[in-house]
Amino acid sequence: MSSGFEPDWPTPGGVRSWVTTRTDGVSQSPYQGLNLATHVGDREGDVMVNREALQQQLALSSPIQWLNQLHSTIVARLPFTAASIPVADGAWSDQAGVACAVLSADCLPILLTEPGGKAVAALHAGWRGLSAGMIQQGVANFHQPADQLIAWLGPAIGQSSYEVGDEVRSCFIDQNPEAEHHFIPSEGGNWLASMEGLARQQLQQLGVKAIYGGGWDTYSDQEQFFSYRRRAVTGRFATLIWIEEQEGEA
Repeated sequence: MSSGFEPDWPTPGGVRSWVTTRTDGVSQSPYQGLNLATHVGDREGDVMVNREALQQQLALSSPIQWLNQLHSTIVARLPFTAASIPVADGAWSDQAGVACAVLSADCLPILLTEPGGKAVAALHAGWRGLSAGMIQQGVANFHQPADQLIAWLGPAIGQSSYEVGDEVRSCFIDQNPEAEHHFIPSEGGNWLASMEGLARQQLQQLGVKAIYGGGWDTYSDQEQFFSYRRRAVTGRFATLIWIEEQEGEA
């Protein structure tokens, strides 16, 4: 059985979410564990076995629709056809049984839903996505005001592990001087950046009040999570959200 955990946040009835970890799975070193990415050099057959195990564990009637992620700010509306997999770093759906999923290994996964449980979204945001407006694009897909949305921040690299240069810090501060609070000087003369802090700040500035999750460090938690900064050749874990099908819908 695939490994993982259910996020602890107050989702409305019928909305489910899940985060995989690297334990279990059939991928071999250096992707050892439950690697779910086909673009990192792992054997495709092993990735397909891992994806099928996850599909069965979550009891989803429709295949998980994986994206071609390229650190963009594009949010794809699901479902899409197997022949037209979009280049996108976010997925939004109002269809029951369709799982929105993003892959990561240090970047920040963000889940969104609304009180009625009629729509959900999963976003993938590294520093490029955060500075370019990934969160704004994700929030804009919902028909409800931002202050009605519920957000959850998933496992990502922690501030103590994430050293960046002046150019990254400037990307944020040039847009919003208050972003400086999420950068602290590093011993190496650079900056330690808090992606979680930057994401919370952006969500709050957009009007989102209900923000949960956070507190992980994928870099230091080697047992549970893949980390690109820890090892460049590595796998990816998934963060998913979907609306459950009601009886008779499948």
